[in-house]
Amino acid sequence: MADKYSELGREIYANIGGPNNVKSMYHCMTRLRIKIRDNSKVDIQDLKDIDGVLGVVNADTLEIVLGSGVNAKVAQDMVSQVGVKENEEFPTSTYQSEKSEVQAKAAEVHAQHKAQLKQTWWRKALGHISAIFIPLIPAFIGAGLISGVAGILRNMLTAKMLPGSWNLGVTILSMIASALFAYLNIYVGINTAKEFGATPALGGIIGGVVLLPGIAAPVTIPNVLDGKPLAAGQGGIIGVLLAVWLLSYVEKWFHKHIPDSVDIIFTPFFTVLIMGLFTVFAIMPIAGWISNSLVGGINWVLDVGGPVAGFILGLFFLPMVMLGLHQILTPIHLSMIQKMGYTPLLPILAMAGAGQVGAAIALWAKCRKNKDLVRLIKGALPVGILGVGEPLIYGVTLPLGRPFITACVGGGIGGAVVAAFGHVGSIAIGPSGVALIPLIANNMWWAYCIGLLSAYAGGFVATYFWGVHKDAIKGKVENPTPEVSERRAAEKHADNLNMPSEKVEISFEAPVSGDLEKIEEVKDDVFSQKMLGDGFAIDPSNGTVVAPVDGKIDTVMNTKHAITLKTSKGNLDVLMHLGLDTVELKGAPFEIDVKPGDLVNAGEKIGTMDIAAIKKAGKDPVVLTIIANMDHIDQVSKVEDSPVKAGQVVFKAMTK
Repeated sequence: MADKYSELGREIYANIGGPNNVKSMYHCMTRLRIKIRDNSKVDIQDLKDIDGVLGVVNADTLEIVLGSGVNAKVAQDMVSQVGVKENEEFPTSTYQSEKSEVQAKAAEVHAQHKAQLKQTWWRKALGHISAIFIPLIPAFIGAGLISGVAGILRNMLTAKMLPGSWNLGVTILSMIASALFAYLNIYVGINTAKEFGATPALGGIIGGVVLLPGIAAPVTIPNVLDGKPLAAGQGGIIGVLLAVWLLSYVEKWFHKHIPDSVDIIFTPFFTVLIMGLFTVFAIMPIAGWISNSLVGGINWVLDVGGPVAGFILGLFFLPMVMLGLHQILTPIHLSMIQKMGYTPLLPILAMAGAGQVGAAIALWAKCRKNKDLVRLIKGALPVGILGVGEPLIYGVTLPLGRPFITACVGGGIGGAVVAAFGHVGSIAIGPSGVALIPLIANNMWWAYCIGLLSAYAGGFVATYFWGVHKDAIKGKVENPTPEVSERRAAEKHADNLNMPSEKVEISFEAPVSGDLEKIEEVKDDVFSQKMLGDGFAIDPSNGTVVAPVDGKIDTVMNTKHAITLKTSKGNLDVLMHLGLDTVELKGAPFEIDVKPGDLVNAGEKIGTMDIAAIKKAGKDPVVLTIIANMDHIDQVSKVEDSPVKAGQVVFKAMTK
């Protein structure tokens, strides 16, 4: 049975023309903000009549007021129904709807699986590695494809299939691709610095140091481990990751201990000097040895193990993905590309996704009567063939259990075939599946394609005969993972908090210094018409924000512009809203010193707001304090326009 938030979301959809009439949506503390494709399909009056809707503002963006807390749950439910995130564009076509459904299912299972993983230090480290390299994936794909095209044309020139005039074009294509691969250490250094809170430019310098710019024969720098000259790029990506991670600590230490007046001069000077020397004389030799050992070890395993090694790698890659261990492979791939020109690991591991494709086709063939499952497969299969396997894994095979295992078997079969051919490598990292074909080195694309077909067939056969449960043939896809009912718990908590309390008078203090105003004077219909409740407003003259009452912080918006708290007496829900439409500023002008669960006293500082920055952005900095559960209130005091100071009593409310 649908809960009240789902029901409210469906009623809203019904009166705004359905999800297909929504371009995008997000929520702030007080309302849903929906961009509509066709306003003629919106029924404003029926929206206002929905039980739970406090008000509707029909402007450039449709604003539906639901109240603090409720709007967040309804917004999440509404975007989940479609399979997108807040602020993402809604799909319109039938295929997009199917794709969105499987993405929603995949996201649900993926989130539940991720929540069950214990956050260990090594899992956090792998998360950092992922964050560093994911932004570079489009560059790898673009430069890799250009390099692949250049390689094909070069081979055609060698075979006299093209005239010599094509040489210049091939040279230019190779140059464009080299703009990434030749300076990859610098890009990785910049991203690593961002991830660990250091200055990106300093990370880029350390990445450049590894390339030994300006060092040319006969000048050399000795390797402290063996006395031989250091080679440009020695230690590669692994060295850059380690060096910039250490740089982040060095830079933060200097920021902390150097006076502010000269911090901008001496912190970068000492940081680059110390880490530059340490990188050259310690990290490059050590990381070079590690990198050589990894590349040599992997090649030895593939040479000796052959198809057996390929089968094991293809079989266990997806379990590695689920444990988050696959992220460590990215710097290994890049180290192999830097040393060998290609990575032989990626084509083998890509077979794991191909096994999922074969398993999905088998499920489609054998479970045709299960319309829900077929719809999920139709949405996930096209992107699975192109190498994006998460929708198939988390939306189809993993929830069913047994097909996930048989799909892994298909991946193992494909991996064995690719390894049996040998020398099948990728010149760049990127999506697997069919999309990887242009990146295959040494004209071995045909061997990779045979591996793909073998994985498809292996996953299909294993799943068709041993991987389909009877319930899947007849029924719906169910998630076997126990579900944690967050909404139910939240509702129960809210009900407990809103239990009637004895009649008391509560005094509200000004949260900021400035000019006190009646809430009816605020230039926002949601607030001025008291859709969310009664209260008062202050045009601030000072950016220090204090708590208006004694209570417990309930929520702090991630955009920092709104806070809710529960009063210590009277059980009132109080909303503090810093500025109008300041949700669009994404937290930039605010610093909030409290978090949900903190106890605060009236007059206690809870944050600051940059009034000048808010005005510069074209927003009104007015601070509103509103009682959200007015059904608990018997009467409130009148508000008179006047100057006030933070901490001064300006408003009183008597509970029922």
